[in-house]
Amino acid sequence: MRSRDFRMLLAGAATGQFGAQVTLVALPLVAVLELDASAFQVGLLTAAETAAFLLVGLPAGALTDRVRKRPLMIRADLVRAVAMASVPAAALAHLLTMAHLYVVALVTGVATVFFDVAHQSYLPQILPREQLVAGNGALETVRSTSQVTGPGIGGGLVQLVGAHLAVLADAVGYALSALFLLRIRQPEPAPPPAAGSSLRKEIGEGVRFVFGHPLLRVIAFTTGLANLCAAVLMATQTVHLIRVVGLGPGALGLVLSASAVGGLLGALGAGRLARRLGQARVILLSVLVTGPFAVLWPLSGHGALGAVLFAAGSAVVSFGAVVYNVAQVSFRQGLCPPRLLGRMNATLRFLMWGTLPLGALLGGFLAQSFGPRTALACCAAGFLTVPLPLLLSPLRRMRDLPGPRDDDAEDDARDDAQEAPLQDARADGDERPAITPTA
Repeated sequence: MRSRDFRMLLAGAATGQFGAQVTLVALPLVAVLELDASAFQVGLLTAAETAAFLLVGLPAGALTDRVRKRPLMIRADLVRAVAMASVPAAALAHLLTMAHLYVVALVTGVATVFFDVAHQSYLPQILPREQLVAGNGALETVRSTSQVTGPGIGGGLVQLVGAHLAVLADAVGYALSALFLLRIRQPEPAPPPAAGSSLRKEIGEGVRFVFGHPLLRVIAFTTGLANLCAAVLMATQTVHLIRVVGLGPGALGLVLSASAVGGLLGALGAGRLARRLGQARVILLSVLVTGPFAVLWPLSGHGALGAVLFAAGSAVVSFGAVVYNVAQVSFRQGLCPPRLLGRMNATLRFLMWGTLPLGALLGGFLAQSFGPRTALACCAAGFLTVPLPLLLSPLRRMRDLPGPRDDDAEDDARDDAQEAPLQDARADGDERPAITPTA
């Protein structure tokens, strides 16, 4: 049953990610082509998409640990589907404005925070610990495949039907993701209520766990710095490729699809690299070797050569980012006791992804004030500094990463004992799905 349920989880991730990658092209193009947005307004739109990680990142983890994960993910998918469907509806009614796009981006971002925290906390319930690297690799393969195919199709859809109608693909993707999640059969018990616990105390537990582990601290700092630079890129790339390189919507989609090929290769090879080199070495080498290729972004000028340089730089950096993510996410999931997974993931998301809106605002400001190529040059300089926290940490002398600490292992043993009756029921063929998903 676990393999079937993981396939449903994987299918849901595939449909949701595909729609999101179409919108990665379509939503900024709605702003640039249909609403004539400035570079700073596009940066503000990117910031709105990611602001939720700062606004609700920490409480999302504590709230997620209080409820069943699958119903929460289904509800988040439905919220995102409705929000995205409102864009073409408003455009057809001639009511679409930048303010509407900001609200859609913010609402979708909040739902995404809850979905992502629940998703990372749910995977260890579907797969045993020894299969987490393979499971995360499969999910990254799906995400990277969507990144390869989605932008190209998104650019084509924008060319054919207009940017606002292309956003419908995202709404459909989220709706299909919810349907696949509904088909998962494995029972999910409600988390036991914590007696005398408060939201503030539960958030504090997650924060202490992350800051109490030296490797988690350095991973959080490294990833946060990388995401700050990536957000500058996200806020700048559409304006740069349209107005500097001179691409149309279809060509822009193809460039972003070509850029994502590196991420797909990274997802396919991450597990093999971790086994051959060691998980700790992979985390360090993945960013140390690939980060310098970011300098190709500001070198991309007008015409076909500029498009090739931009795509090549993005492909190599994406390869390193995906290999890094598979290794560090699998380490986090295997290290943390199940009762803290939501809070641990949310604390790290707050630290790692909370830099995204700041980077998006910085990218929009730099592009508006000094031009997109200058913004990309600053972005590339930032990527060169990303490996420094890892080089200054104990991780640089390690081959493999440690497992759970003794006290965490005791927590796992207690959790396994509580799960034993449920596992016996599954072995007896009790695979009935929940009738009504409730939190």
